[in-house]
Amino acid sequence: MEMGEPERRRRAWRHGLVRRRAASGLLAGAGLVILGTAFVVLPGVVVDHDLAGASVAAQDRLKAVNDVRTTLLQVLGGLVVLFGAYATWRQLRVSQDGLRATQEGYVTDRFSRAVDQLGSDKLDVRIGGLHALWRIAEQSARDREAIISIQAAYLRTHLPWPPDGPGSPAADVPINDIAPLETRAADAQVALTALGVLCRQREQSWVNLSITDLRRADCDGLWFPEVNFDRACMEAAGLYHANLTQASLVSVNLRHADLTTAILRRARCVLADLRAAKLVETDLRDTDFTETDLRKANAQGAVFHRADLRMADLRGTDLRTANLGEARLTGALASEHTRWPADFDHTAAGVLGTDDPGPEPSPLLQPPGMTWQAPPLRSTP
Repeated sequence: MEMGEPERRRRAWRHGLVRRRAASGLLAGAGLVILGTAFVVLPGVVVDHDLAGASVAAQDRLKAVNDVRTTLLQVLGGLVVLFGAYATWRQLRVSQDGLRATQEGYVTDRFSRAVDQLGSDKLDVRIGGLHALWRIAEQSARDREAIISIQAAYLRTHLPWPPDGPGSPAADVPINDIAPLETRAADAQVALTALGVLCRQREQSWVNLSITDLRRADCDGLWFPEVNFDRACMEAAGLYHANLTQASLVSVNLRHADLTTAILRRARCVLADLRAAKLVETDLRDTDFTETDLRKANAQGAVFHRADLRMADLRGTDLRTANLGEARLTGALASEHTRWPADFDHTAAGVLGTDDPGPEPSPLLQPPGMTWQAPPLRSTP
């Protein structure tokens, strides 16, 4: 009677098992023979070789043989310990590799789900996705740069300048009629805050936030070194104690922005609009302000050491306590309401006198919960 396929497989498996067991038995027998030879025959051979035919008492020879056996046992024990340590190390490495692969798979899954959340039409889902990416970036250094790029792209696509979305305030809307960024676009404020925190530890040299609508954004204490804000609108943005070292601020709108104690060292502010900006005790060393509009700016205590202020508009700017050491002021405009440091000869520095521009638009009003309103910004004697 012909056997079926399952029966043939079972028989083949049993034959293979028998062969493996026989091979294991042979190896074990060979090992026992080798060990027996090593511990029974070899010590005597070693002792006879060392004696070189010399006659010794049987008791002394037996002691020498036992000493050799003891040494062999110690060597064997050491080899067993080393093998055990190696096996443990290999097992630990395998476990660590498996754990690392599991963690990377988990992070990848979280990353994918968080990115998918950014495309949701629900605000709270998008905010949840941004917070998830933020946490992943803090835990995974290898994903941090990618997440920074995603957050920057999110801001550029969701807050373009000039605004083009149906829910975005138009470019010509007065700043006092525009809600803070965290109110009108809470998800964008979360992305901006995360970006300003993660940029402390980033490795890439440049982040692009150009041509974005950041009016009334909250950037207090955030880090944006070497970030490109070219042609962005940051009117009335809060940048208190922000770090903008070597940032690019070409043609950026920073009117009424609060830059108190901010750091703009070696920043590029060419053609920027800083009218009525608050620059109290701001670090502006080596910053390029060529053709920048600084009318009515409050720059008390600001440090302009070696700053380039050529052709900047300083009409009505308060520079009484500013540090203008080695600042370049050739062609800068000033009016009778510009306030200079004591004993500073602005004419010798190349500053050009011209008429005062008159009152500026009203500065940013206080939050709705406060009844106080700022008076219109005017040049005062």
